[in-house]
Parts: sequence; C-alpha cells; structure tokens
Amino acid sequence: MKRTAAILLVVLGAVLGTTGPAAADGAHVGGDLHVAQSLGDRDLTVIIRRVAQVPGPVHVDVVTHAGSPAGEVTLTARAAGAPTSSAKVVLGATPGFYAGVVHVDRAGPWELSVDEASIPFVIPARVSSPWENATYGGFIAAGVLLFLALLAAVLGRPGLALVPTTGVVVAMAVAATAALLSPVIPPVAPPGAHLDPTFDNVMNPYERTPVMDFSRPPVNLVPRVDGHDLVLDLTDGSSGRPVDDLLLHDNAFVHLVVVSPTGGLRHLHPVRTAPGEYRVRLKDPERGTHAVAAEIARRGGGVQLLRSSVDVTGNAAVGAHDDVAELVTEVREAGRPTTITAKFGERDLQPWLGMLGHMIVVGPVTDGPVSAPIWAHVHSMIPPRPGVPDQPDESVAAYGPDVPFTYSFPLPGRYLVWIQVERDYQVRTVPAVVDVPAPAGGETK
Repeated sequence: MKRTAAILLVVLGAVLGTTGPAAADGAHVGGDLHVAQSLGDRDLTVIIRRVAQVPGPVHVDVVTHAGSPAGEVTLTARAAGAPTSSAKVVLGATPGFYAGVVHVDRAGPWELSVDEASIPFVIPARVSSPWENATYGGFIAAGVLLFLALLAAVLGRPGLALVPTTGVVVAMAVAATAALLSPVIPPVAPPGAHLDPTFDNVMNPYERTPVMDFSRPPVNLVPRVDGHDLVLDLTDGSSGRPVDDLLLHDNAFVHLVVVSPTGGLRHLHPVRTAPGEYRVRLKDPERGTHAVAAEIARRGGGVQLLRSSVDVTGNAAVGAHDDVAELVTEVREAGRPTTITAKFGERDLQPWLGMLGHMIVVGPVTDGPVSAPIWAHVHSMIPPRPGVPDQPDESVAAYGPDVPFTYSFPLPGRYLVWIQVERDYQVRTVPAVVDVPAPAGGETK
C-alpha cells in the first residue's frame, strides 16, 4: 500500500511540475486598426484601438492632416441586434490626434461610422483553442483520478486503485502531448481574414462550416462623377453583385491613384458609403480624362489592381503643389532592379499608411497616363529603431532623412514617378521622370 501511495505521489508531483509550460495558444485578440479615410475635404486616419474586454469601451483616435478643416465628426458603433453607441469628436485646426470613445456589448462584426463613412471591423472573442482545452482538461482529469486512486488506497483497496491510476497516466499523456504540440500548431485564421465574419464564427472560430469560399472572382470597377465626388462602384466579376468584402490592406480599404491629363497625382482613400460603393471628394479637378487605378484586397480574392478612366469637368489646369527632395538614382536597364533614394534633409518623417514612403510608378508614357501599361505602388519600409514600437503610428516623427526604393521597371521608356512621405502631418509629394534604357542586345521578355 505504501509503495502504491508513493508511486501516486510521484505522479502528483509530475502533474504539478508540468503545469507551468502548458500554456497553449489562445485565440487572436486583435490589435489597433489604422484606416486612412479621405472624408469630404478632410484627409483622416481613423485608429480603432484594441478592445480589451466586452462589454466595454472602444477608444478611437481621429488623426487630422495639414489642410483638413476644423469641425466636428460623429462616431457611431453599430452591430446587428446590439444597441448603438455614438460620440462627438471635435477636430481642431492643428493637425494631430483627437480622441473619442464608443461602447460595445459583445464580440463579433461591427461597423464604425465616421459621419457618412462606414468602417467594418471585428471584435474577436477570447476563445480557448481545442489543444488548450485538451491540455488543461487532461490535467484536471488527472487530478480527479489521482484523488480517487488515493482514496481507494487509503481505504485498503489497492486493486481498485489501479483503474484511476491508469486513467491518470492516460490523462497526463493527453495533456502533455497537447501542451508540447500547441506551440507548433498554426493558429486558426480569425473570421474576417478568410471567412465572412458572423457572430457565430467569431464566438467559435474553430467550428468550420461545411461550405467555405476561399476563392472569389476578380472585381469590376466602374468610376463615375457625382457632383464634386468621384464614386467607385465595385461589383463581383461573376455575379455582378456589389462587392462588400474588402480587407484592410496597408492601412486602407482602397488605395486610389488618380492622374490628371497633365500628370498631376492624387493618392486618395475613398470611404465606404454603401455595399460596393466608395466615394471621395475631388478638390479643384483638372478638366479632361483622368487615369484611375484602385488597389484593393478582397477576402478570398487577394490583392487586385483595378484600372479605368473617367472624364472630369473642371478647371483647364491646376497649379502644382509639389515638394522637392534630392533624388539619387541608380537607373539600370529594363528588367533589372533600379534604386531611387529621396533625401529629405532631416530625421523627422512620420509613418504614413504604415510605411516610411510610397512611390507611384506610371509608364512607359507615350500619349498620356491613361494608356500607360505599367502601374506600380512601391514601398519604403520603416526601419527598426531601439525604443520605438514595431508598428509606430503618426505620432512618431523620427525617420529619414533618406527614403530608398527599389523597383525593376519591366519595359524601357519614360516613366512618371511620384515619391510620397509624411512630415508635420502633411503628405509631401515629389514628382520625377525616369528614363529606363532597353537591355543591351535585345528587348525584355
């Protein structure tokens, strides 16, 4: 009997001693959501901060940029079957951060309205993974069975104690296996990334429906002018229905590039005003046919570049609002990497759209941007710095002065290039023309 009790005490020590490392992976709890919004005459970044608990508050920062007028915007959080919550945010004339708070009562898919703009987002539920349940369930079962084995041993029934003792071994094996494998098992993709988010799959992301659509067709883009606004109608290439499953891609749902007939650039971020409808204000547009390119990411459809053109009535020409920077270029023949570095003089640049800099490429240009075969959006990444978060927001003005880009121009010819950075909450645009030579001995393939 004493020998059996000693063995059981050793097992108990093993249970208690291995409880610490058994922390298995939990569900993804989300992070701050940064969304660029060209709302009317304002260029904003709406930051939905990570929700710590539900029910509870959702902290929202509205970041204004130079040239955005002062005023008031209304934040409204709404979800199906949930009470709405609203807050007013007064925006000052000084660019920067302005805070508001709305409240939510449950996890699941929500929408945050900023005046007429609508931003879908998901509040994830804190759900234990199956292997986490197996780990702690095994430990709990081992503890209960151990108590029964000890009780049987104390009552002088060592033979009967063998049954729960065997159960202790099995339960410990299950718990230990789940604990050891849990760090290497990939976490389940949260609803909203691959699946359309619903209340049910947010509350239980490990339950899979029998039919899952991970592949969706390309998106059709039809631009139109409505008063002072450019409206983008996005429809499914197969069904023709409005596309309402765009994903946040580089801090925006739509990266819209509009190039005027004389080569003026607008890099805008339309707001969602209805399913499949995105709208943006065109300030003092140039008259003529404008080239339009919209970069999106669709759930189940990947990143897509949609191109079109639109006729705009407006001024005969617009004045240039370009900035200057020293450009150091190492242009190589078509098909080989070219390096372009913009030097801005001071180490005071801010992240914009999660990047240090952006370079828009259009070309080769022969009879205007509309017919240019190549459109590209190139990034200069934020370099890591000690003491600075991995994903800093626009309050961190500590980067530069050099902003490098590398891009392989696929065809020889003349390209229009625009480099964009943020300084003092203002997006600075530096235009350039790059002549790319043909490779020696033949054409590019």
